[in-house]
Amino acid sequence: MNNIHIPPVVKNLLIINVLFFAAKYFLGTSGMDLGRMLGVYYFDSPYFRVWQLITYMFMHGDLGHIFFNMFALFMFGGVLESRWGAKRFINFYLITGLGAVALQMGVQAYEVYQITGSAINNPVTVDLGATMGANMDAIAIPGISDMGKQTLIGIYGFPMVGASGAIFGLLVAFGMLYPNTEMYIMFIPIPVKAKYIIPVYILVELSLGVARVPGDSIAHYAHLGGALLGFILVKLWKDKDNNRFYKYYE
Repeated sequence: MNNIHIPPVVKNLLIINVLFFAAKYFLGTSGMDLGRMLGVYYFDSPYFRVWQLITYMFMHGDLGHIFFNMFALFMFGGVLESRWGAKRFINFYLITGLGAVALQMGVQAYEVYQITGSAINNPVTVDLGATMGANMDAIAIPGISDMGKQTLIGIYGFPMVGASGAIFGLLVAFGMLYPNTEMYIMFIPIPVKAKYIIPVYILVELSLGVARVPGDSIAHYAHLGGALLGFILVKLWKDKDNNRFYKYYE
């Protein structure tokens, strides 16, 4: 264990995420909901604040959520930071995180437009206390069906949290730069190359996002947004200075 090397940006990201998660838990006992303060809301929501575009990446819903994201950051982020250097790595991480929320908001804007005829300036009064009590009539959205009302409440009244968009960017980058690295995944007893695993994972996310499974609260389009920005950045950087890249694992 003493020989494990964690590059500085990855190490600091791990520490920051854990500190935010701990703060959310301990402050939550006193009634302060950091998830609502620092998670990112739809841009037309009365709860939206500009800083949420960054802070949402450091908030997580539960222990399983943060564990799997931080495990992936540790596994793949360290390799990429060692290859790119600290500055390029943190730029990549933040840009893919922004790409994630951009695509998610774009999809939300389309959903809001389909329901109301406008993606902005909707007279939506979100009362989270009423929604928790399932008192749909207490939510002031005149002329909208109950199903449409529930969709609008979800979009306007509940934030997105988590580093998953940036993590998907890291996964795509790893798959592109180290395609022949063999990886083990659950329930498959043999190693599978990254160039096969990661595209399948992306397709699964796409299918889940399109399917809109009832009760599924995962922001699948945010994952896809991070993956898309990750793909674009790696293509741009690799084409620009391909000769400077090392060839680890290839």
